[in-house]
Amino acid sequence: MRKPRDYDSELKALSDKARALKAKRVEQLGELVVATGADALDLEVLAGILRQGILEAKLETTREAWRKDGAAFFQRRRKKGGGAAAIDGSGAPAESGGDATGGSDAAANR
Repeated sequence: MRKPRDYDSELKALSDKARALKAKRVEQLGELVVATGADALDLEVLAGILRQGILEAKLETTREAWRKDGAAFFQRRRKKGGGAAAIDGSGAPAESGGDATGGSDAAANR
């Protein structure tokens, strides 16, 4: 006879996983802010830049140019040997020789 499924424990496990993924994403965004030097800006200025960027990102050519610039940023960070401010796709500080371009795809995060 089959064992009945425990929906409550499955739902709790999924909820815990979603919470962990959200926490990891928040941590990665914070590391990205530090890595780009945006942490030196006032909170209001950073919020304004992000809001303006969202409006401008509706243009495909703008998005593609920004994607290339972002990829070049991570390539430069990797070539410099990483450092504490460089981040890789896992959200952890990039190790020397690690792949800093393995980050999340912007299209997958929409």
